Amino acid sequence: MHNPTFDVIVLGTGGIGSATLLQCAQRGVRCLGLDQFAMAHARGSSHGDTRAIRKAYFEHPDYVPLLQRAYTLWHQLDEQRQANQQTALYHASGVLSMGSPGGEIIQGIRLAAAQHNLPLEEIDETSISQHFPGIQAQAGHQALLEPDGGYLMVEAAITHQIEAAVELGAEYLSGVTVNRWHCSGSTVTVETSAGKFQAHRLIVTAGAWAAQLMPELAPHLRVVRKHLHWFAPREEQLTRQLPVFFFELDNAMVYGFPQIDDQGVKIANHAGGEQVADPMHLAPDVDPFDQALIKDVVTHHLPAVSLQATRHAVCMYTRSPDDHFIVDQHPEHSQLVFTAGLSGHGYKFAPVLGEVLTQLALDGATHLPIDFLRTSRFNL
Repeated sequence: MHNPTFDVIVLGTGGIGSATLLQCAQRGVRCLGLDQFAMAHARGSSHGDTRAIRKAYFEHPDYVPLLQRAYTLWHQLDEQRQANQQTALYHASGVLSMGSPGGEIIQGIRLAAAQHNLPLEEIDETSISQHFPGIQAQAGHQALLEPDGGYLMVEAAITHQIEAAVELGAEYLSGVTVNRWHCSGSTVTVETSAGKFQAHRLIVTAGAWAAQLMPELAPHLRVVRKHLHWFAPREEQLTRQLPVFFFELDNAMVYGFPQIDDQGVKIANHAGGEQVADPMHLAPDVDPFDQALIKDVVTHHLPAVSLQATRHAVCMYTRSPDDHFIVDQHPEHSQLVFTAGLSGHGYKFAPVLGEVLTQLALDGATHLPIDFLRTSRFNL
């Protein structure tokens, strides 16, 4: 470490933190990224190869302007990669959402698309198998296709952003445990296993560890264990042509991806999750109930996928009380900004949240519309 004093320190360099470190480096400030694990690790929330990206956001239409900016920034990253002959991070497979006409997904997508004039294709229930032979609809469900939806390559993006930040002058340390931080005047001191570091601004993007670094957030965060399952194809030609899919069912909200390698099709349940007492000790074992639920979905809705499990992984959602992100400046220490509680749907926002956090830290404000995500809704 050449200089222990920085303009900005970023704590946690997963999906959001890596994007934030790059945004800081692009602003030309002295910045340091710290992480307790290796680059693009599998110990948090940002791993497992792929994440979905879409604009017609059923979770809330107020996310759409942030998504539109996120798409721009993802495209910029891919332009940089293309110039270096690297593979793309964003893949436009389309996103197909299916559910009851009165359900959360279909109603939410229609609302977001209507408010922001987003293109959608409605596919009749009887025509789904013609458009996507690898998918079987549930009787009475509606299907909406977002053509420019798709998926992102998770670990590749994290690695790219950290390496690009370092090329621009950022410093990066992994294998570093943060013990505590404290503010004195305009300086923040971060005490770690690698010594003390000082900065004028601190950005916390610590995922499941956010409540440990900021105990005042603990009453508003709940960490749960989530499962990712991969199954071998029956008909590989069809599984490679799948869109990203969401099924809102009576007992689950299941999503999945086209086959991208020899591990098969990745499928998971967005709903539920087992509470995690300590994110450092996340049980890696398969939950038989969760796996049985996914296999039932495969049997009834994915005829091109077999029941032969090829891989299983676990990750963590850090849920807020309303499942919306928390993004703000610290109420008592304006030199600290943070995001937490991304609730299992934050990765697609990585570059725009990095931009927001960098603007809040360096400029004291952001032009991007995040008021609905601030801590004031919890009276913090």
